[in-house]
Amino acid sequence: MTTTRTVQITFDCADPAALAAFWIEALGYKLADPPPGFDTWEAALDAMGVPAEERNRASAIVDPAGTGPRVFFQRVPEGKTVKNRVHLDVRAAAGLQGEGRMAALQQEAERLTGVGGTQLARFEPEPPLRFGHIVMADPEGNEFCLD
Repeated sequence: MTTTRTVQITFDCADPAALAAFWIEALGYKLADPPPGFDTWEAALDAMGVPAEERNRASAIVDPAGTGPRVFFQRVPEGKTVKNRVHLDVRAAAGLQGEGRMAALQQEAERLTGVGGTQLARFEPEPPLRFGHIVMADPEGNEFCLD
């Protein structure tokens, strides 16, 4: 018997709050709700006795519709040193083809550049199997594709 499991995507990073804010923009997600009984994360962290200097150790964002995976950001001491072996494809032009697809991808690349992303490369369509995509990096250099 096969068991279905949920998936959480985890990013090691230097600034969980800032990276969460970027990915909220990229994915249309929202900050995860505070624990039950608390109106804000600040109130929850106060009640838990978490000192101010420790409050940016982690952050999580979730799909408002509840269908996509939770994305978790955890602070680590080391920086990113090599290219990602696994990356996210943000489906910003699903169903589009040709110039319309690339225009939609470029528009999204420019929007994400405005909130801290970096456009690294653009790959034009090469029919019949390559539809074109844009390689981006988030504010901490994690590569992802606009597809």
